[in-house]
Amino acid sequence: MQNAKDTFFITLQSRLAALNPARTIVVRGVTRPGVLVDENELVTATKPPDVFRLLWTGTIVDTKAGLPLVAMQCEIRYTTDGNAGNGGMDRGRLLARMDAELATAVGAAPQNAAKMSYAATTQGGAATAMATNIFWGDAVFGKVVVEGERLERTATVEVFSYQEAGEL
Repeated sequence: MQNAKDTFFITLQSRLAALNPARTIVVRGVTRPGVLVDENELVTATKPPDVFRLLWTGTIVDTKAGLPLVAMQCEIRYTTDGNAGNGGMDRGRLLARMDAELATAVGAAPQNAAKMSYAATTQGGAATAMATNIFWGDAVFGKVVVEGERLERTATVEVFSYQEAGEL
């Protein structure tokens, strides 16, 4: 399951960075595309505005087929305070821009990717292709939540993959 999560994250991060290269975040002194996975970050970095935050909230494994089919729910949370130069009065427009970026990145064809193992990258190695793909549906957008001066939204995406032998 971790390989499918990592592959979806890297695919989404690449697509979003191509759509808006200016959407970045600095984490521990490193500038990178504005996409985080909550479970991989320190608590202090998990709710910055104007970035996309992935949170895996549910998993179902269907073992009836030859390879188990894993269905995972990914929540993509994002917020904006608007631009300070505009007194935050543009926060609706900025949230709409983030909605469009996410819808485009998730909905762009193909809605699948070769599943990769990124385990070796922690030791300076390269990612390796696995035998199966991941695939996902369109983003389902939740309602806008007003939290003080901040606008927040959560979109959900169902991500599917086949669990390969020996994969955790």
